[in-house]
Amino acid sequence: MEVESAASNSNAKNQRRVGLIYDQRMCKHRTPDDDYHPENPNRITVIWNRLKLAGIPERCVLLNAKEAEDKYICAVHSKKHVNLIRKISSKRYDSKRNLIASKLNSIYFNEGSSEAAYLAAGSVIEVAEKVAKGELDSAFALVRPPGHHAEFDEAMGFCLFNNVAIAATFLLDERPELDINKILIVDWDVHHGNGTQKTFWKDPRVLFFSVHRHEFGSFYPANDDGFYTMVGEGPGAGYNINVPWENGQCGDADYLAVWDHILLPVAKEFKPDVIIISAGFDAAVGDPLGGCRVTPYGYSVMLKELMDFAQGRIVLALEGGYNLDSIANSALACMEVLLEDKPISGFSEAYPFESTWRVIQAVRRKLSAFWPTLAHELPTKLTNQKAPPHILPLSSESDDEDDEASKIVSADFVAAVEDVVEPLLKLKVEDNHDKVTTASTLWRSELSKSDIWYATFGSNMWKSRFLCYIEGGQVEGMKKSCSGSMDRNPPKDILWKTCPHRLFFGRDFTQTWGPGGVAFLHPQSNSHNKTYMCLYRITLEQFNDVLLQENGPDHDLSSPLFDLNALNSIPNEGSFSVEAVKVSPLND
Repeated sequence: MEVESAASNSNAKNQRRVGLIYDQRMCKHRTPDDDYHPENPNRITVIWNRLKLAGIPERCVLLNAKEAEDKYICAVHSKKHVNLIRKISSKRYDSKRNLIASKLNSIYFNEGSSEAAYLAAGSVIEVAEKVAKGELDSAFALVRPPGHHAEFDEAMGFCLFNNVAIAATFLLDERPELDINKILIVDWDVHHGNGTQKTFWKDPRVLFFSVHRHEFGSFYPANDDGFYTMVGEGPGAGYNINVPWENGQCGDADYLAVWDHILLPVAKEFKPDVIIISAGFDAAVGDPLGGCRVTPYGYSVMLKELMDFAQGRIVLALEGGYNLDSIANSALACMEVLLEDKPISGFSEAYPFESTWRVIQAVRRKLSAFWPTLAHELPTKLTNQKAPPHILPLSSESDDEDDEASKIVSADFVAAVEDVVEPLLKLKVEDNHDKVTTASTLWRSELSKSDIWYATFGSNMWKSRFLCYIEGGQVEGMKKSCSGSMDRNPPKDILWKTCPHRLFFGRDFTQTWGPGGVAFLHPQSNSHNKTYMCLYRITLEQFNDVLLQENGPDHDLSSPLFDLNALNSIPNEGSFSVEAVKVSPLND
């Protein structure tokens, strides 16, 4: 069933027919105890309310969400995985639902998860089929949970079913009469679409393109899958294109340079029949997880340039995006482009980072064997147009931050950085427990009685990774195995919080993660800055063991690295007040 809007009346005959799906039933998927989580129901309700305020639904064809059939989902996921998601919200799973979720990577379940997952996948199928049939010119599926991280046999990264991959496979395999033979999937979510990549790894019918923060494998999902050397295999070789950012803070100029010099030339050669966009808005300005700076104008231009292909037959499916203002404004900007009822407003005078040109050239060289249009070297005059070097904070920052000021490295800032970094660079510590002595036993006994909040950023925010420091072991993306803590009890509590600080790189390598660096808080707080963190409540003994595993081989275990005296000195002598982390849990 569809609800005709103003797009169908006689006064709007020439207006593009744009489909839109939103269903509140997808809001039933939430954390089991209503604890805060970045992937929450407010993400889609705030977009819907913003679109309504702008009068967008009245200009669209509103479609009803419907659940995907198992046979279509099983074309992308294993039967075991589909059965789990179908049953996970049933009463028989009440007692073990949380345990199952804890064994997965960044996943939660509740009584509404199954229905939401089926509706999300079914909604993307619905709009994709109508666009492929020509009943709609384009469409936006406002869905959650997102999908691009979900793999064949595993939910991960907030994603239960891979909605985009399911819809693309449906068009190619289940609707041959529609003559859809080539699909371009553009994933502009700030995280790599690992699940989508693996689905079409050997399939030349799908050109998968992902631009994302990668930072040499240290940014989520924290592996090598998103590197530019991953180009596909067999008949699919050359049909997988990754553009991996080396740093955060990439903005409009960086993304548009990638469009101009990689994506658009390849799309012109590929000639897709339909384009599906994994439309995550976590690369947007102010996103707490993404740390990039794409504006609504930037998303508008990226989408507008893609409308020159596939006769403008484009489907957007919501993926990530965790700053409510940013995702609402970005989604609105995209809907206005699809409707083509107003010119794109805005401009960008910035240049790409030097690292952006370096990545673009590396991608072009790697893919030139498959796409001749990428074979020529970019002129030096072009690649010399780059943003001035400046320290790149890791976390996203307020829209109100003075961009020019952020490029100035003051003497005070350098001194503050050195004060924090130098002592840590000199740490030489042990990653095993062979030297445990009587003295070690004494300090461990004392420190085991005190709890601290250990704040994590980036890959260590995800519980399965952090637990390696406590329980021992190794997960994907880690360069070495952790020995674990002497006290292997799990964290007593977990909180998601913001701190009024920026982050910056203090080191460019760690023992556990390899290249990628360590994040440090800027010593000075600013009410406009927001760094998003996950805090684990562990003992001071466990905290010392985390430091031991993270830093190096030669510390004498007869004394702790960080004792009660050091803890008690922080309020008076630390680089920043402990009040920085004494904030209420994140709220919307």
